[in-house]
Amino acid sequence: MNEFTFRIRPYSKRELAMLYFPCTKNGESAVKNLHNLMLRNPDLMEELAEARYHSRCRMLTPLQVRIIVRYLGEP
Repeated sequence: MNEFTFRIRPYSKRELAMLYFPCTKNGESAVKNLHNLMLRNPDLMEELAEARYHSRCRMLTPLQVRIIVRYLGEP
Protein backbone atom coordinates (compact mmCIF):
# COMPACT_ATOMS: atom_id res chain seq x y z
CA MET A 1 0.00 0.00 0.00
CA ASN A 2 1.52 3.30 -1.09
CA GLU A 3 0.27 6.18 1.04
CA PHE A 4 0.84 9.76 0.04
CA THR A 5 0.79 12.48 2.68
CA PHE A 6 0.19 15.89 1.20
CA ARG A 7 2.32 18.63 2.73
CA ILE A 8 1.66 22.35 2.63
CA ARG A 9 4.82 23.87 1.15
CA PRO A 10 5.77 25.95 -1.89
CA TYR A 11 4.83 24.18 -5.12
CA SER A 12 5.28 25.07 -8.74
CA LYS A 13 1.91 25.46 -10.35
CA ARG A 14 2.74 22.53 -12.63
CA GLU A 15 3.72 20.28 -9.72
CA LEU A 16 0.50 21.02 -7.82
CA ALA A 17 -1.60 20.64 -10.96
CA MET A 18 -0.06 17.23 -11.66
CA LEU A 19 -1.03 16.15 -8.14
CA TYR A 20 -4.65 17.17 -8.79
CA PHE A 21 -4.71 15.76 -12.33
CA PRO A 22 -2.26 12.84 -12.39
CA CYS A 23 -3.83 11.22 -15.47
CA THR A 24 -3.30 14.18 -17.79
CA LYS A 25 -0.90 13.70 -20.67
CA ASN A 26 1.38 16.59 -19.74
CA GLY A 27 1.95 19.32 -17.20
CA GLU A 28 0.55 22.06 -19.41
CA SER A 29 -2.82 20.31 -19.62
CA ALA A 30 -2.84 19.75 -15.88
CA VAL A 31 -2.15 23.46 -15.26
CA LYS A 32 -5.02 24.43 -17.59
CA ASN A 33 -7.35 21.99 -15.82
CA LEU A 34 -6.39 23.34 -12.41
CA HIS A 35 -6.78 26.93 -13.57
CA ASN A 36 -10.24 26.21 -15.01
CA LEU A 37 -11.27 24.49 -11.78
CA MET A 38 -10.08 27.45 -9.74
CA LEU A 39 -11.92 29.94 -11.98
CA ARG A 40 -15.21 28.18 -11.24
CA ASN A 41 -14.92 29.24 -7.61
CA PRO A 42 -15.03 33.04 -7.25
CA ASP A 43 -14.47 32.87 -3.47
CA LEU A 44 -11.29 30.89 -4.03
CA MET A 45 -10.05 33.36 -6.63
CA GLU A 46 -10.85 36.32 -4.37
CA GLU A 47 -8.98 34.84 -1.45
CA LEU A 48 -6.03 33.94 -3.69
CA ALA A 49 -5.93 37.50 -5.02
CA GLU A 50 -5.68 38.74 -1.44
CA ALA A 51 -2.71 36.37 -1.06
CA ARG A 52 -1.06 38.03 -4.10
CA TYR A 53 -1.81 35.25 -6.55
CA HIS A 54 -2.16 36.07 -10.23
CA SER A 55 -2.56 33.72 -13.17
CA ARG A 56 1.03 34.19 -14.35
CA CYS A 57 2.53 33.01 -11.07
CA ARG A 58 4.73 29.99 -11.63
CA MET A 59 5.32 29.28 -7.96
CA LEU A 60 2.66 29.06 -5.29
CA THR A 61 3.42 30.09 -1.74
CA PRO A 62 2.44 27.86 1.18
CA LEU A 63 -0.39 30.30 1.95
CA GLN A 64 -1.72 30.06 -1.62
CA VAL A 65 -1.47 26.26 -1.53
CA ARG A 66 -3.32 26.19 1.79
CA ILE A 67 -6.13 28.30 0.29
CA ILE A 68 -6.41 26.06 -2.77
CA VAL A 69 -6.53 22.93 -0.61
CA ARG A 70 -9.18 24.46 1.63
CA TYR A 71 -11.47 24.98 -1.37
CA LEU A 72 -10.56 21.99 -3.56
CA GLY A 73 -9.50 19.43 -0.98
CA GLU A 74 -6.21 17.61 -0.91
CA PRO A 75 -5.00 16.29 -4.23
